[in-house]
Amino acid sequence: MPKLLQINSTANWGSTGRIAEQIGERAIAAGWESYIAYGRKAQPSKSQLIKIGSRIGVLWHVLMSRLFDLHGLASRIATKRLIKKIKAINPDIIHLHNIHGYYLNYRMLFEYLQTISTPIVWTLHDCWSFTGHCAHYVKFNSECEQWQSGCESCKCYTSYPKSLTVRSRENYRLKKRLFLSIGERLTLVPVSQWLATQAQMSFFSKSNICYIYNGINTNVFTPIDVPNIIAKYNLRNKFVIISVASTWTEAKGLSDFVQLREKLSEKYVIMLVGVTSAQKKNLPKGIIGICRTQSQQELAELYSASDVVVSLSRAETFGLTIAEGMACGVPAIVYNRTAIPELVTEETGRIVGTVGDIGGVVAAITDIEANGKAHYAEACRKYAEQHFDKDKCFEQYIGLYNEIIINNTK
Repeated sequence: MPKLLQINSTANWGSTGRIAEQIGERAIAAGWESYIAYGRKAQPSKSQLIKIGSRIGVLWHVLMSRLFDLHGLASRIATKRLIKKIKAINPDIIHLHNIHGYYLNYRMLFEYLQTISTPIVWTLHDCWSFTGHCAHYVKFNSECEQWQSGCESCKCYTSYPKSLTVRSRENYRLKKRLFLSIGERLTLVPVSQWLATQAQMSFFSKSNICYIYNGINTNVFTPIDVPNIIAKYNLRNKFVIISVASTWTEAKGLSDFVQLREKLSEKYVIMLVGVTSAQKKNLPKGIIGICRTQSQQELAELYSASDVVVSLSRAETFGLTIAEGMACGVPAIVYNRTAIPELVTEETGRIVGTVGDIGGVVAAITDIEANGKAHYAEACRKYAEQHFDKDKCFEQYIGLYNEIIINNTK
């Protein structure tokens, strides 16, 4: 029985944690033994879970990142223990996800990976792997191209992972040396065409790269009759605009939604899912704040109660919430920025050409309202089933694993 070991910051928690979980489920169904090593948060899993590090270790890692821009270079004891676990499991495939997140020492990990022959698959959920600091450079400066030449003077060191100092040049050089040291054994899997293009323009230009979209459970995210949600939030006879984020920041378009609210009449309601309690209290009238939920069923109900799903984010490497909303038969509106326009067609929504063009967003909402949600519902559902169904998406990983193993034995 072949063995799969995935490494991620979370296990079956949050978007990347659920993706790793679902890949593990597909691997188990295909006859693999599945392990997930994780750093910080977890929910029950069908794979065998391996906890990396401790709360104290995470806090120490945060401190090293804040003071010295050493993100991913602390957690030495935790990483040493993980390496022992890897040796004991002896996996046939090691599948990396987010190896940033204050829990793992990537230098120690890759120096170990250099010494073994195990193929490495690395799903890129963001841009951190080929920059000297940031996970998303586009939201700060659309013209930033330093990641293509060495990140000599990072301008976004106060973003995640936040730091008081700048060490971007040294971080970039270290990442380049270590990540390329695996050679042909490394296969990168960006989660969108856009991210694949970015990786191909980085120091990974000669690496094996193939993109696979993130998958969603289309049996859960499906159109649902939800009179309880409509009654609970007083949505009857309202045009409902929904947007979902794991963390609401300016980069996710929070202030844009406040501006949007000012331009809409009272018949429109905006639901922002994932806000904190403090953010919820400060939202203006006409915006309903809903705190973060790990319940996919609850999310599906909220999408189903809505007329349009909107993302005003500055940077998305995929756009999971748009895919989820479309699977529930809800048309989408997005900015023409980074990966998210890939998910939207003329039949499934609208793309606003300029970031921050609130008037353009209003026009798109008016257009969709004139046609009616029902006009888009079937096309949205069909498109989601064809492109984002988890079984179709994650089965591609099993095919990739098998292909790599076959080629590795030649």
